[in-house]
Amino acid sequence: MGGAKNAAVAILPAALLADSPCMIDNLPYIDDVITLADILHEVGAKVTINKKGCVSIDGSTVTNHRAPSDMVKRMRASYYLLGVLLGKFGRAEIPLPGGCEIGARPIDQHIKGFEALGAKVEIEHGVVKARADRLIGNEIYLDVVSVGATINIMLAAVKAEGSTTIVNVAKEPHVVDVANFLNSMGANVKGAGTDTIRIKGVSELKGCEYTIIPDQIEAGTFMVAAAATNGDVVVANVIPKHLESITAKLLEMGVEVIEGDDYVRVKGVERPRRVNVKTLPYPGFPTDLQQPISVLCSIAKGTSIIHESLFDHRFRHLEELRRMGADIKVEDRVAIFEGVGSLTGAQVSATDLRAGAALIIAGLTAQGVTEVENIHFIDRGYECIEKKLARLGADIVRLEDGQTLLQAVSSNIAMIR
Repeated sequence: MGGAKNAAVAILPAALLADSPCMIDNLPYIDDVITLADILHEVGAKVTINKKGCVSIDGSTVTNHRAPSDMVKRMRASYYLLGVLLGKFGRAEIPLPGGCEIGARPIDQHIKGFEALGAKVEIEHGVVKARADRLIGNEIYLDVVSVGATINIMLAAVKAEGSTTIVNVAKEPHVVDVANFLNSMGANVKGAGTDTIRIKGVSELKGCEYTIIPDQIEAGTFMVAAAATNGDVVVANVIPKHLESITAKLLEMGVEVIEGDDYVRVKGVERPRRVNVKTLPYPGFPTDLQQPISVLCSIAKGTSIIHESLFDHRFRHLEELRRMGADIKVEDRVAIFEGVGSLTGAQVSATDLRAGAALIIAGLTAQGVTEVENIHFIDRGYECIEKKLARLGADIVRLEDGQTLLQAVSSNIAMIR
């Protein structure tokens, strides 16, 4: 598996805090990373990125505390520049970020943290403006567990005066990875992965070499794909502990999962058993894998239930699954699946990043041809997903604009364009 998208989009802006260049590898070459590299270049950083997963970032040349609005609106993770530029300059102006429309994702906890550190924060004409003469450590309690707020406050606090304690923080692996990266630059961050993070501010950070952790969501997606197609797949370059929640659900559905030191092997069954899933912050079942596992629930024996507890617009892909023959009822944030023997190919459209991955999996399980549109969402988070699946035996092809497939050569083909 490639490097973790959710870690990469925080670590890249964090590199601006250093006074000398950082070399970062195991970087996923995906649209969000490319967009973020362009944003960093626009604010003055020297950025060199290649398709082999390596990037060099020199933040010592950055003098601009404003980020370009057109690029920021393409991706939500651009808000990490708020914490970085506030920590670096005491000033930051960032347009409210964009990204997938999966429900309300306010930044009130980010603002609460910045204000606790001594910043004045205002939102004017869609632009978040933060300013502080001095950032001073403080104790901050997050009202809700938020990955974005946890990381953003860390980024602002590492160079603040004194000590900062952040309570009720997110514990996701990419939060720990960002903390480890900051420590590699000379920060003093402790407790990442627990409920409380403690930071002692330092006066300077230096460049470093760092390797991003494997992507647990990409790995989980391929695990679900193997299970849904009754395959036998080894998912390599992973940290099995990060996958425990998805492994547990696959085992519950009768799928065989074998763990190694840095791999998992998934052996599917002819038809999985029913399951109940509730999305929760880590180490619970990740919301980013709710959509892929919904495909398994669609073809499982019996009645499965998914409770999406984190986002209120993350069931929009279910209408696309219904077009493929799935029997699904939705009541608020609960989806009820009556498993069907098989899905049938159809023309469907990705509504967001993880929904797109789910529809590809659905296409691979379906009888006939499936065409998945709006794959720009998928390219935001998966590097060459069609090539990786093809190497596993999938009958899948990417269609460029205007291309058509004259004849489907297999009863199981997923066309994406």
